[in-house]
Amino acid sequence: MAEPRALTAVSELADPSLVLLTVEEAARRLRIGRTTCFKLVLAGEIESVTVGRLRRVPAEALPAYVTQLRRRPAVAA
Repeated sequence: MAEPRALTAVSELADPSLVLLTVEEAARRLRIGRTTCFKLVLAGEIESVTVGRLRRVPAEALPAYVTQLRRRPAVAA
């Protein structure tokens, strides 16, 4: 019997063995929207690689992106 999608999504978040993530998986790990994550990848703010015709995000690129965000000066509202 197939595993429900909700359980699969939770296990993807907790699976540290994944080396390359889809943009959707990266978005889920960052808790941001899929479209926002695609924009960040296309802008080069989140590192990505091409494997054949597929776009993948190295798992270690996510902590690097968060570190980069933390170093940015806060903008007053």
